[in-house]
Amino acid sequence: MLEQLDSLVQKLASSASKGKDESPKIQRETGGESSAKFETPGGINQIPDDMKEKCYIWGTRLKEDAKGDTNEFEEICTLTGQGEYILMRTHLASLQANSDIESQSMALSDHPRGEFISPKTNREFMVEAYPSFIPFIDRKKLSSHPYIFAPFCHSGHWWLWLINTRTRKCQILDPLHKKAPSDERKDINKFTGYVFSRLIAYAGGKPLEKGEKEKEIKAPYVKISGQKTSYDCAIYVMKWLELIEPENIEKGKYEWDNWTQEEVDHYRVEYASRILFSEMNKQRDRAIRESSAIRLSKPSSVLLSPFCQINSEDIENG
Repeated sequence: MLEQLDSLVQKLASSASKGKDESPKIQRETGGESSAKFETPGGINQIPDDMKEKCYIWGTRLKEDAKGDTNEFEEICTLTGQGEYILMRTHLASLQANSDIESQSMALSDHPRGEFISPKTNREFMVEAYPSFIPFIDRKKLSSHPYIFAPFCHSGHWWLWLINTRTRKCQILDPLHKKAPSDERKDINKFTGYVFSRLIAYAGGKPLEKGEKEKEIKAPYVKISGQKTSYDCAIYVMKWLELIEPENIEKGKYEWDNWTQEEVDHYRVEYASRILFSEMNKQRDRAIRESSAIRLSKPSSVLLSPFCQINSEDIENG
């Protein structure tokens, strides 16, 4: 929309300089066209479907050498934001169906099972104890935004925290569970709430609770339609981050039309190309386009049919 506004301003300026009185004609588009164009940031790049499939295959395929070692730790791109983040092949390989995304909270690794006193350091959690992560903290957003979305991963499962900074209330959106599945998860949730409260306070905002109550922060689960498989949790969390409107959560429920499995498979392919072609990415798409080692499936009359779609589970890995 900003691009359209800029184009309109340029047309107006051009019209004024030529002394024309008539307004420039603006091409109207339907709601459907607008939605398709601006549905996700990836739509701006207008990456063709065959290129998305190529990115997905290249990013998720692991190779094994004669010794049996794999190249999962190969660095394939660098994202630059508030700091640099090196993406290795294992990060994208986790976008394969039937696989878990490997991730672990650094704080939780020091405080297993949500223990407030770390058995490693014998200290409570402190933001200052993780200097490598501090450059990624956006103080302005943490202290001023009305809502904070925080994805969380433990034991191969992803869920999403939603924090209302005005009411100081927290909620959990879990693609698989409608309540904490175990006492350990309850303890982890309490510790997680404490960590987020400390992060907000570190950024200059008000903590979610004061004193010892900060260690008893409650986060009820929102009733929402979720994953149909045992491995799609991260895809749901990433897509929820784009689409969920927290003000529409009423009485602990979020009503919406869940995706089909075919749509979830499609999102996997979309995310691979959007990560690799991010505007922050130092390595451009030329490396993928010119690679002779990257090939799509052999074309056939069946695969070329507009009625045939290749899903993530149809792609062999080897």
